Amino acid sequence: MQSRSALQKEPALILSAIIVVYIVLGVLYESYIHPITILSALPSAGVGALLALMVMKYELTVIALIGVILLVGIVKKNAIMMIDFALTAERQEGKSPLEAIHEACLLRFRPIMMTTFAALFGALPIAIGQGAGSELRRPLGIAMVGGLLVSQWLTLYTTPVIYLYLDRLSRLLGGSRRRSRLAEALGDTPNPRLVENPRGAAE
Repeated sequence: MQSRSALQKEPALILSAIIVVYIVLGVLYESYIHPITILSALPSAGVGALLALMVMKYELTVIALIGVILLVGIVKKNAIMMIDFALTAERQEGKSPLEAIHEACLLRFRPIMMTTFAALFGALPIAIGQGAGSELRRPLGIAMVGGLLVSQWLTLYTTPVIYLYLDRLSRLLGGSRRRSRLAEALGDTPNPRLVENPRGAAE
């Protein structure tokens, strides 16, 4: 009974985690659209986790759902690495969305692969481990391995496409590209009132 009640509460926990991540990303990137681009990697991770559990003939237990929640934090970093670089290139270097995301894919491919395989190899011992308590831990590792494999394979292709389409959508809705407030603060010319004259006194 306790496990059933816990399983009933898990969707609400996953939804609340996604909402919190969206709010944090929205504040970080000063956008309502691009957090959706980053979160678009999550469905593929969930599908991969469920497929791996089905192939290995494990049920979706509370331990497996913990692995799915962990994937929320692990998988979105692929999109974050690409989107963060692309937005910086757009706002500070004036590149077009296509040029920015293309350069982001090329320069962020190696870090994405390194971090993904590090997480994957870290979850493998849990997925294939033997010994006391391994049956309890194994669904967590299987869910993580399956989610990482599928999301890694898909998001490298889908994230740039979703980025471009959502950028067009934001323009259709009236949004315009602009530099972030941090870039404006760092790049703007100094205030004339604070510039000192040759005599050393503020104008």
